[in-house]
Amino acid sequence: MIDSIASRLLRTRAVVRAPIWLYRHNAGWLFGSRMLMLEHVGRRSGAPRYVCLEVVERPSADEIVVVSGFGTGAQWYQNLRAEPVCRVSIGSRNSVATQARFLTEEESAGALGRYQQAHPKAWQRLRGAIETAVGHEVEGLPMVNLKLEGD
Repeated sequence: MIDSIASRLLRTRAVVRAPIWLYRHNAGWLFGSRMLMLEHVGRRSGAPRYVCLEVVERPSADEIVVVSGFGTGAQWYQNLRAEPVCRVSIGSRNSVATQARFLTEEESAGALGRYQQAHPKAWQRLRGAIETAVGHEVEGLPMVNLKLEGD
């Protein structure tokens, strides 16, 4: 039941896009350091695009790892493949220049394992919602390392 509700929310544009409004109005600090807003460029349109993502881990002060819960077909993921230069807002830091690097399957599996150990309940909820939304079991998920260039 909860997975079903969560998966419907993940597919509801207004719900998914609500945090973007807060980030764009300098209130992203409300989400702390577990969520960020990624500004990327549309691969066809060239227009700025925005998505809010959960932080999987912080390998260093200037690196953030995020996961594509909807796989390599997610629009933001495909856009970063075409243009890895992007911007990140996280906590009180707004629109920081960033370079994306796609993790290997092995790196992604390691990061996902560490996330599962650190946040088991969050992973259970997230996994259930993703599996319900995509209609199949989730084994590995693609991840991206975002290297913050500075403010």
